[in-house]
Amino acid sequence: MAKNPTEDLLAPLTVVVGQEELLLDRAVAQTTTAARQADPDTDLRDLQPGMLQPGMLSELTSPSLFSERKVIVVRAAQDLAADTVKEIKAYLDNPAPEVMLVLVHAGGAKGKGLLDAAKKAGAREVVCPKLTKPAEKLAFVRSEFRVTGRSATEDACKALLDSVGSDLRELASACSQLAADTEGTIDETVVARYYTGRAESSGFQVADLAVTGRTAEALGQLRWALAVGEKPTGIVFALASGVRAIGRVATADRGMRPGDLARELGMPPWKIDRVRQQLRGWTGDGVATALRAIADADAAVKGGSGDPAYALEQCIVTVSAAARSQR
Repeated sequence: MAKNPTEDLLAPLTVVVGQEELLLDRAVAQTTTAARQADPDTDLRDLQPGMLQPGMLSELTSPSLFSERKVIVVRAAQDLAADTVKEIKAYLDNPAPEVMLVLVHAGGAKGKGLLDAAKKAGAREVVCPKLTKPAEKLAFVRSEFRVTGRSATEDACKALLDSVGSDLRELASACSQLAADTEGTIDETVVARYYTGRAESSGFQVADLAVTGRTAEALGQLRWALAVGEKPTGIVFALASGVRAIGRVATADRGMRPGDLARELGMPPWKIDRVRQQLRGWTGDGVATALRAIADADAAVKGGSGDPAYALEQCIVTVSAAARSQR
């Protein structure tokens, strides 16, 4: 869905513009991957929001002892301080050799001066617009299956969108899971087997218990889910969906009306209400800890461990503990 992503990936200046987080991350990853393919010793500096302070850019772009390529990614460029923006604009007039600067910008009026300056300097631009229309998200699902090299029917794509919801990360994860775990053409029956009624499925019951800190109950439900044939990958998916939803709702504008918030986050209103009830006890560090544990469990159940059930148990203990970090 990103526009113009195939132009010179090694351009000295790239601006990635938009508010669709998954597409922004993929555009950045595409650029950094190209840089490391050209030079395996590429030095990557991915600066999260607020990390780039006045005076840092000249240090980061200075020549290194070994003259390797550098990629400097600046996230949330629209929020940079005025002194830092001034420094970047000056840099654009005299960019350093062997340095690739990637500015990630939300677009809009805020910080527009920096975005305009980058475009004027000849930046390669990748546009990642927010996908809001059902047809756009359906096209995204089709594209995800094509990338995996799998064939999926139109009804399967629609069923997946109806079952999983409109969050792109969850949709991408679901497409990847179906591609990895099934054979042949992915049709509506395959999607139904994995996702229809998923809010009531055993895997999501495990997740609901874990994200509310009910460790013993979550472990009991896990054992039941595995006993009745629930796939470990589906349980990991449910845990990831639950924790990501908590992180997204927690950082959303608290003043928004439920209906507006549901549209903004791409979740049904009933899910917003449920996640808000689950929020008590969670912190930002807790969400980060839980997501790391889920990533480890995901690797374990996909072949990284000889005991997927044990990996899931450890993950649930960590997620449940994170859910109680403020209690």
